Amino acid sequence: MTRTRIKICGLTREEDVQAVVAAGADAIGFVFYPKSPRYVTPARAAELLRVVPPFVTTVGLFVNATPDEVAAAVRVAPLSLLQLHGDETVAQAAAIGTAAGRQYMQVFRVKPDTTPDELLKYEQLCRAASPLFTSLLLDTYVDAYGGAGKGFDWSLIPKELAPRVVLSGGLSVHNATDAVVGVRPYAVDISSGVEAAKGIKDARKIADFVTAVRAGDTQFESTSHHETPVSRPGLSTS
Repeated sequence: MTRTRIKICGLTREEDVQAVVAAGADAIGFVFYPKSPRYVTPARAAELLRVVPPFVTTVGLFVNATPDEVAAAVRVAPLSLLQLHGDETVAQAAAIGTAAGRQYMQVFRVKPDTTPDELLKYEQLCRAASPLFTSLLLDTYVDAYGGAGKGFDWSLIPKELAPRVVLSGGLSVHNATDAVVGVRPYAVDISSGVEAAKGIKDARKIADFVTAVRAGDTQFESTSHHETPVSRPGLSTS
């Protein structure tokens, strides 16, 4: 069965890191954007990293930071992966990845008039720019840079692209199962949807979100065995 990966972002406390690990999430995100209510300094992130066990990916979210700034942060907090969540161009993102010596995801903030072809072409540009590029993270276009809790039209995501993207924006315990069944993304990313307050996670919501994602995987697997197979790269059609 294809398992959707899960990232919980915007952690600021040791107990929240422990709750994410206990729930079985695959990745933990730390926000290095000073204007965010979930902001942590590299030194604070380094403290939080000490309670992360092996085989859990640690992700640093940056917004319009320079290559030198990101490289300096990674020297203090040895993150596994970068998430470039601002207005970085394809070339700027590649330069950041090179300077930090890390693989990176690049955000595409989806607007109502975004077309499937735009998403495909942008991913191709990113992949051509650097071998360190790993995936597009699809979020909703809002004035802020993430964490707004607003969704977008998932039908805009091309089926051939979906198995390679990280889906974000407006996810919650209530719609996670539908997102997993309908989109079949490689991973889902949530922040505000599992919070008690900004920057303070709710352990029960985290556990319920993970359960909802796993329910989507199970539901899709069950449905796919009773429908006519369709061509969808990266997914089982048996």
